[in-house]
Formats: sequence, C-alpha cells, structure tokens
Amino acid sequence: WIIATNGAHSWTNQKRFKKILDKLEFLVVQDLYSTTETAELADLFLPASGWAEKEGTFINSERRIGHIKKVLPAPGIALSDFSIFRLLAKKWNCESWINKWNSPESVFNILKKTSSGQPCDITGIKDYSELDKHGGIQWPLSKTDSSEIQCERRLFSDGLFYTKTKKAFFIYEQPKSNPEKTTKKFPFVLMTGRGTSAQWHTGTRTGKSNILKKMYPEKCYLEINEFDAIEKNINDGDIIKISSPRGTVSATAFITNTVNRGQTFMPMHYRETNVLTHQVVDPYSRQPNYKGCSINYERTNP
Repeated sequence: WIIATNGAHSWTNQKRFKKILDKLEFLVVQDLYSTTETAELADLFLPASGWAEKEGTFINSERRIGHIKKVLPAPGIALSDFSIFRLLAKKWNCESWINKWNSPESVFNILKKTSSGQPCDITGIKDYSELDKHGGIQWPLSKTDSSEIQCERRLFSDGLFYTKTKKAFFIYEQPKSNPEKTTKKFPFVLMTGRGTSAQWHTGTRTGKSNILKKMYPEKCYLEINEFDAIEKNINDGDIIKISSPRGTVSATAFITNTVNRGQTFMPMHYRETNVLTHQVVDPYSRQPNYKGCSINYERTNP
C-alpha cells in the first residue's frame, strides 16, 4: 500500500524495486495523481483529495502546527485520506479500532494526548480556533506552557536538552569510504540531485505545468567535466549511453566545468536517473545513497 509516494521513480536501483513489486499479490496506490509511474503499476488506485480539498492540520519544518481549511470540493470520486481510512475500516469490520476518529479535529485531539510528556508535547493547544488565532503554533507547548503563546520559539535557547543530564550529546561516526568504488569498467562517480528550480522531485505536479516544462530540458542529460569529455571524444549535445552495475540509460551530454574530473551529475527529476543508482542506505537514518555510484559513459553517435 503506497500513499503519496512515487517509488517507481524515486527509489534507487529501479530494477530491484520492480522485482520487489512483482512479488506482491496486490498493489494499492493512494495518491492525488493517477499518472505517476507508481500509480500506473497499481492493481487498485484510490484517488485522494489535495490539501485545499480537505480539513486537517499540518506540521512544517519550523515545528509550526497549522490548521488547513477546505476551500474547494474534491474532483470526481476523490476523498480525503481520513475518509478513505474510515471507509476501509468499516468495510473490514474494524471500525471499532478508530471509533474515536469522528473528525480530523478529533484525531488532532488524540495526537495531543499521545504527545503528553514527550519533547513534542502539544497538550497546551486548546483547539483549532487557537491555531487560527495565532497563525499556527510551534511545538512543544504543554499545558504548563500555554499561558502565554509566543509567535516564535527556538528549541534549547535555555541551554537544556532532552537528556538525563540536560546537556547536549555530540554523536559522531568515523568517516567511511563510498560503499561502491570506481573500477576499470565503471571509472566515474555519478552524483544526483536537484537540477532545476522549475521541477520538484519526480515532477508529479510540476511536470504538468507547461510554463515550468519550458524552463528545463525535456530529455535527461548528464553533466560531464570538460576535460573528461575531451578524453572520451564527447561533444556538448551528443547522445551518450550511461551504464552502472544495475542498468543502462541514454541521455544528452552537457559539458561543463562545474563538476570535477572523474565525476558526473544527473538531475533526479528524470526517471532514468534511478535506474543507475545504488540501493545502499545509511545505517542510521536509512537515507538512500543518491550521491555516489560508479558509472561509465560513451558516445552512441560517433
């Protein structure tokens, strides 16, 4: 069951990802868009409503909890995630598990109770009206802190941390080499990341904007160091074949001096990119390693 995630584009080593999906008996995708690469693989697609088409709360990276208000009706048969879960619980005869989920605000009140005594304690927030009054409220805000709500509060400004001693712990790890080293067969390092301000991640929404589509190359490209390009007799605009231990894709060569020799760069917005990347993850955060797999490339139109 995949919700609001386009793993068939964003996961590293797409060949491995597709093999995992092939083992599933049934795949459900719940998303705003039925046109994502993942939705196209679904056995059942559940259309979900967007943020302006439902009510609830949202916590941003500033720790601010805001109240989202419905301003538009959802198109067609699309429903909010909250409504989809409620209907499924009823169908599966487990509605009693969530019998207190009467509304999005009731779920928010349950969230408040579960936060009690935690670093993210929000038991001091009374209700939606208080969120509206203050334009959103940052956590933590316990019942004992709620007498005077400040617009902006910085964590640990009092020098006290969430440890037994109230002192901060610096946790570090010895640097490790890239788990996939370059070889004679794959002598270059591929880095991936954001390639343009006109696109966001897998382009689920931004890729549908005709204006934004004009602001970045339609076809996938690989940034190559100018001296590496000379050695491999590759010119700017050539069509090249790029290979890694996991797969092969085609792209346009973009010659530049902004990448070091022996390194390359490919934007993550193209579905070809993660055909090449390595599936290794950080042992602590489980974040995939998008920044260092070994590749080789050559011109296909000599």
